[in-house]
Amino acid sequence: MTVSPAASAVPDPTNGLPERLAKHTVRYADHRSVNREELTPMFRQYVDVKDQYPHAILLYRVGDFFECFFQDAIAVARELELVLTSKEGGKEVGRVPMSGIPHHALDRYSAQLVEKGYAIAICDQVEDASEAQGLVRREVTRVLTPGTVIEDGMLNARRNNFLAAVVIAGSHWGLAYADISTGEFLTAQSSELDQLTQELMRLQPSEVLLPTNAPDLGGLLRPGETSEHLPDCLPTQFCYTLRSQTPFTIGEAKPRLMQQFKVRSLEGLGCEHLPLSIRAAGGLLEYLEDTQKETQIPLQFLRTYTLTDYLILDHQSRRNLEITQTVRDGTFHGSLLWALDETVTAMGSRTLRRWLLQPLLDIKGIQARQDTIQELVENGALREDLQRLLRQIYDLERLAGRAGSGTANARDLVALADSFEKLPDLASLVATARSPYLKALQTVPPLLEQLGENLHAHLVDSPPLYLTEGNLIRPGVEPQLDTMRQQSEDDVQWLKDLEQQERERTGIPTLKVSYNKTFGYYISISRAKAEQAPKDYIRKQTLTNEERYITPELKEREARMLTAQEDQKRLEYEIFLGLRSQVGEQADLIRTVAKAVAAADVLSALAEIAVYRGYCRPEMAVGREVTIVEGRHPVVERSLPAGFFVPNSTELGQEASGAVPDLVILTGPNASGKSCYLRQVGLIQLMAQVGSFVPAQAATLGVCDRIFTRVGAVDDLATGQSTFMVEMNETANILNHATPRSLVLLDEIGRGTATFDGLSIAWAVAEHLASEIRARTIFATHYHELNELASILTNVANYQVTVKELPDQIIFLHQVRPGGADRSYGIEAGRLAGLPGSVIQRARQVMSQIEKHSRIAIGLRKGSQVENASREKNGKSPATQPTEQLDIFGA
Repeated sequence: MTVSPAASAVPDPTNGLPERLAKHTVRYADHRSVNREELTPMFRQYVDVKDQYPHAILLYRVGDFFECFFQDAIAVARELELVLTSKEGGKEVGRVPMSGIPHHALDRYSAQLVEKGYAIAICDQVEDASEAQGLVRREVTRVLTPGTVIEDGMLNARRNNFLAAVVIAGSHWGLAYADISTGEFLTAQSSELDQLTQELMRLQPSEVLLPTNAPDLGGLLRPGETSEHLPDCLPTQFCYTLRSQTPFTIGEAKPRLMQQFKVRSLEGLGCEHLPLSIRAAGGLLEYLEDTQKETQIPLQFLRTYTLTDYLILDHQSRRNLEITQTVRDGTFHGSLLWALDETVTAMGSRTLRRWLLQPLLDIKGIQARQDTIQELVENGALREDLQRLLRQIYDLERLAGRAGSGTANARDLVALADSFEKLPDLASLVATARSPYLKALQTVPPLLEQLGENLHAHLVDSPPLYLTEGNLIRPGVEPQLDTMRQQSEDDVQWLKDLEQQERERTGIPTLKVSYNKTFGYYISISRAKAEQAPKDYIRKQTLTNEERYITPELKEREARMLTAQEDQKRLEYEIFLGLRSQVGEQADLIRTVAKAVAAADVLSALAEIAVYRGYCRPEMAVGREVTIVEGRHPVVERSLPAGFFVPNSTELGQEASGAVPDLVILTGPNASGKSCYLRQVGLIQLMAQVGSFVPAQAATLGVCDRIFTRVGAVDDLATGQSTFMVEMNETANILNHATPRSLVLLDEIGRGTATFDGLSIAWAVAEHLASEIRARTIFATHYHELNELASILTNVANYQVTVKELPDQIIFLHQVRPGGADRSYGIEAGRLAGLPGSVIQRARQVMSQIEKHSRIAIGLRKGSQVENASREKNGKSPATQPTEQLDIFGA
């Protein structure tokens, strides 16, 4: 099980609590510190259950409330800002801390606790209190953890909620992850721990399972907490649940997987020869069995993938490109996903997020998506009708999951039926479509059509939220139910007739037959008319203004009516359970259709954007070419008024043309748009490999294996690393992993140290990228001396972001043009930022002195011919190798 911070022994249980709460903690802040023999029977039952779930907050049903006691009560009161009170625990025990929540608000409060990283064990009453002999029997019916919630109110509709499991053996690792709300279940295995870190950062799992030999098994580390059992390669911002090693052994995991998917071999799942993947996936399944109790989670077939199946984006590059959230404040608004998400279904939005985080390498796969967008761009009527129909389809993935797990309500099934009803319309709409993703919608599984018709035939159009309240099933479906309903109608009519008969018999025109939960049915007579009550009336209650009576006949009819109502509700519930079971059996088929619908939603949204924002279809090439004509930044352009964004072109890596560089040195003033230009090129490349059209007039792009971006840097105080050290770590990662097929976007290398140190590092990095790696690179810098590289290396070119100089100001033109800048206008940027005039004036004086007395000279290395001969001997071409050495002299 997972652990809540409240579960650990707390020396000072009032720590962090307001004084008004602390006074209620009394003697017992931990259930383990109490003598159980002295507890009341209810408290003994509570602590017995708590012993089974020591690392979860126990929500214990008492009447209309779920209550917490001891340390859980303190934690819940603190986290939910509830009143902390106390309850008598026994004659010798005294009062113990208590807090509680209404049973009808369970989902809302549970969602808040789970979001804060707590595990929750829900202990419900499993027998009717009226039928219980002694203490009501209670059992834990569900354990909620951050990675195992399926309730709609606890999930973000537009992103996955992943539960991950990790097995590490030396430098090798296995990873399995699942979203139990959608059924996705995947696993991978690799040999570099850094890749595991990057995969977890991509997935952003809500919870990570980690096998450990820790004595206190099941502990949960909340975000930011560390432990000796947590390997250094695992980011600390996730919740880690420490589990026993046993279910993660190959002997336990492999049979569990084969049993789950009813196969004799894991060969078909692609992981037969990946032991760490098997162990991670098996351990994840065991955890679901442990937490979900009797609930069956309908997972899809396990799918094995490799990291090399997709374009690799490390966490820093995803962060710098602002794919799903902004760098500044981590918000969705202003990210690439925000700019592109015009989907009309929740499952389409989740699919777009996954595609952006896992761009394709396969050109045929990219072109299949492009073909679909092209068809929807050219056929505007088809695109509009498609989006209109898609808006009427609910979240099939999660609805199927809830039906399969037995948690769907009647409204969920009606939503499924309404969605199934639209599938034939979708099929007719795309009947003549040519592109592959639309063809997938042309056939509707007959089983789903029949299932939708059956659901509509049985369920009322607007069923109530609660399943046991009746009024779920249409008339004419079940003869026995119709008979019960007719009897109920007869009873209602009998009551109406009784009221009229008694009015006539007693001569009291104001007499009424009424009902309440406490007394049932009764006859009400005003106090003034009480003397006229017949002798066969039995007085039940006296109020200020009326007397209430019953008769033997009324009580007999009431008993029959209430029994009939309960029987009717029970029968409706049984019919509903049958319907839900039918839907659950088709969960896999529903999710297959859902994938096709979600993909069509994404591609129609991208087509809509392409039309209204003027995007073009990029040509995907086998080589290394990056040619972008009049490219634009998709997010910045959307944020500006129409026509304000200044487009720029890019040319890199054309091997057949010696005029096109592998590396561009980009210089220009601060705030002139260098960083925007870098991100723009990276986002266009990424969008192209997702299969999207791109913001440009035209583009020809070779497929990248990786995109690296290093834009800005911040201190990493948690690990004691300075800005410069963070910058060097990121740069080292790029130089150690980039290939000729990579796209590298660097903004300011070496700015966090002394000027000459920084310049030396920047020169060496640029030189290495151009001559050793030959990755396609844009290197933005204020070190104008790097422009000298273009005169030394044939595959380096200089570009600048231009400005217009006026006598008292400069105007940023945001245009990238050939040639290197010789000034950065940093002082002018400071003036625009509002630095005091005296500071600006003094800065200009200092700059004048520096320019007079400092020089940086670059001299030819003697004997370069000898080195070139040596390089040729070692199989390296001297044509793009440096024949210069950087020598720096400063006065």
